[in-house]
Amino acid sequence: MNNHIGKFRNGSAARTLVRGLLMVLVAVAVTGLATAQTQDEQLKFRGGIGVITVTGVAANGAANLNIVRGVTPGAPWRIASLEAEISPTGRIKVVGRGLLLASGNGIGTNAGQSVHATLFCGPAATATAHNTTLTGVPLAADGDFRIDDLLSPAPAFPCDNPVLLIRNVGGLWFAAGIPDLD
Repeated sequence: MNNHIGKFRNGSAARTLVRGLLMVLVAVAVTGLATAQTQDEQLKFRGGIGVITVTGVAANGAANLNIVRGVTPGAPWRIASLEAEISPTGRIKVVGRGLLLASGNGIGTNAGQSVHATLFCGPAATATAHNTTLTGVPLAADGDFRIDDLLSPAPAFPCDNPVLLIRNVGGLWFAAGIPDLD
């Protein structure tokens, strides 16, 4: 016991302890950086916005359609939730819940629709579109859907000004993803 106290007093044990702690901190920091880089490479969306078809009315009485990245809106739709992850390889996984028609005689139904995803990268005027399979996946009766596909063409990372639209096979947009900025 006295030998250990003596070593601690003369600093050899303290130096060994400090070296060990420094090595652990470096290892944790390196692991944390590697994890952060992996997470940063994925593009994520959490939450969804159902389409609102009109943004206002012009002075002449004409409706201003809610056109996003050149894509025309469908009828009003609502979405309960949406989560999407896109990897640098172009792999996209989307889980949507409750994508249902929010107007007309078919209100509250899936209107027999199938959907696909389009990711836009770049400024609004020159954004590049990256699509999943255009034949889409059918909406379940309750509006739920899953997309697990590859975007074509694969997007370049980082994707600046990302916009994720959920569209029908006719090309109209029904919902948009909310970028996860955390």
